[in-house]
Amino acid sequence: MEKLYSHNIRDILKVELHRHLDCSVRWSTLVELAPQVGIPLASTSQARKEQFLITSPMKDLSSVLNKFLNAQKVLASEEILTRIAFEACEDAYNDGIRLLELRYAPTFIAEGHKNLTFEKIHKSLHKGIEMARKKYHMLIGLICIVQRVKPFAEAEKVVDFAIAHKDSFIALDLADNEEGFDPKVFAPLFQKAKKAGLRITVHSGEAPGPLSAQWVQDSIEILGAERIGHGIQIVHDPKVINFVQSRRIPLEICPISNYLTQSFKTYEDHPIRQLMNAGVLVTINSDDPGVFATTLSDDYEVLHRVHGFTKEDFHRCNQVAFDASFFPDVEKNRFMTDFFG
Repeated sequence: MEKLYSHNIRDILKVELHRHLDCSVRWSTLVELAPQVGIPLASTSQARKEQFLITSPMKDLSSVLNKFLNAQKVLASEEILTRIAFEACEDAYNDGIRLLELRYAPTFIAEGHKNLTFEKIHKSLHKGIEMARKKYHMLIGLICIVQRVKPFAEAEKVVDFAIAHKDSFIALDLADNEEGFDPKVFAPLFQKAKKAGLRITVHSGEAPGPLSAQWVQDSIEILGAERIGHGIQIVHDPKVINFVQSRRIPLEICPISNYLTQSFKTYEDHPIRQLMNAGVLVTINSDDPGVFATTLSDDYEVLHRVHGFTKEDFHRCNQVAFDASFFPDVEKNRFMTDFFG
């Protein structure tokens, strides 16, 4: 196997479909802004990292989601949101990403920030993305997230907001811990969004559990998911593997994230190769690079080092991601030569 070094991996032109904008804040920006919004910083560098970042495995997905709340407090103004959106795109470009789908949850950012309406949040993020589009030759799209842990009435508001702004959202997503939140409840909302022209991706099959694989199938059959965020737990159910493979539903796989949330205990245990060998469509993503202190290239490095991924494997996954992107074909075709020409 050809040895790939960090600069070789960074130079690979990449497509990323699964990156949370609200958890992509640069570490330097986080440290700079926290005191300005009234968050006292810990006294040492290491303690600050422990305050905001997740760099070693946590107990489970729920523990990770709770840790995100520390970084969320920094997202306190329109100016900050514009800045973090621009910087997230800039960091992605510098990591070789040329087609980027960012997602965010209006309810997550608005929590505790009474001055930030959904409208203000969206306009601020969109402004930062437009700044990046003008500076960097890349496709950047936004996906709106419904938090499954919020009351149903909140989910309705978010879906209606996404539909009202379908000119600047390319898709709708359902996220947060699945345990105790059956995806079927949200079916009417996702059917409504799909009818309005939004594409559908759903976080499902991320954390281990007896129903995890079945939830993936439900998300596809009942919510109309065209892609699945994570989906890795289907590896335990051959029937669902066959279902996902036959439906040609791509998985948005995030290797480092899956390790940090302990979806699988070690990098070696990660089933990405097994899923690819079963004919499942696989894409590679970073999930929450700000809070995890990673880049997408770090995920590539893990796959190269642990699972023997070659440049050809990465190109194959990027081709799958390019084809599965929710951008209109007319926009993607303009970029075709950049990636695969």
